[in-house]
Amino acid sequence: MLADIRYWENKAKEGKFAIPHFNVWNAEMLMGVIDAAEEAQAPIIISFGTGFVGNTSFEDFSNMMVSMAKQASVPVICHWDHGRSMEIIQNAYNHGMNSVMRDASALSFEENIQEIKAAVDYFHPLGIPVEAELGHVGNETIYEEALSEYKYTDPAQAAEFVQRTGCDSLAVAIGNVHGVYSSEPKLDFDVIKACRDAVDVPLVLHGASGIGDEDIRKCISLGIAKINIHTELCQAAMEAISKNTDKSFLELERLVRQAIKERALYKIRLFGDENKASL
Repeated sequence: MLADIRYWENKAKEGKFAIPHFNVWNAEMLMGVIDAAEEAQAPIIISFGTGFVGNTSFEDFSNMMVSMAKQASVPVICHWDHGRSMEIIQNAYNHGMNSVMRDASALSFEENIQEIKAAVDYFHPLGIPVEAELGHVGNETIYEEALSEYKYTDPAQAAEFVQRTGCDSLAVAIGNVHGVYSSEPKLDFDVIKACRDAVDVPLVLHGASGIGDEDIRKCISLGIAKINIHTELCQAAMEAISKNTDKSFLELERLVRQAIKERALYKIRLFGDENKASL
């Protein structure tokens, strides 16, 4: 069933678990994560973003996302990830996404506020929640190089940012990056705690693929309510492909779907999301 992200993020915040956000851009990924959610009776978020348009036509694939979300036996949210402009997230809404992220985190504090406020003013009357990012989560690179110029979330700015923008959730930068970590992540847990104390909106962790299980559990215990996973789904798919090069393409697609399901199931259970669909 198509669900409201605000309801589920707040349930997660109150219940000390996290809603898994799975980036999907092909049928195997989409079906695999929904298979996992239904088996685990877990609410999930399925998401698309600009980085995938070279692989899949969003305007077409969105129909499959929305259809499968509506037909699922568990709550499923359709989300647009890291919208870099209003035009991008307006297009996402026009094609069925019922949650958007407007990412202006590379801009100055004041410019970030202006961009998020404009998105909130546009989307809230339509009933669509808006996620924002304060600080700036880096992209895949050499991790040590990313940290040398890393823009951590400033908890002292968090309350003002949320109050002035009216955003519905806040992605924090705590040493996490997108893509593959070239060395063990060094997370600043104090940033999560300080932000949780400063704001009421749910907190989001991007770039969680590759972060150790104990660190994930600690992030959730400190207040993270939504966790984004993409790279690990891709890794699961590649492992299935590399182990089954003798199989037909038809068989291989089914094996990839199963591998995606198993990795998603692991994350659902790790995040404490299993059997939460009836809340």
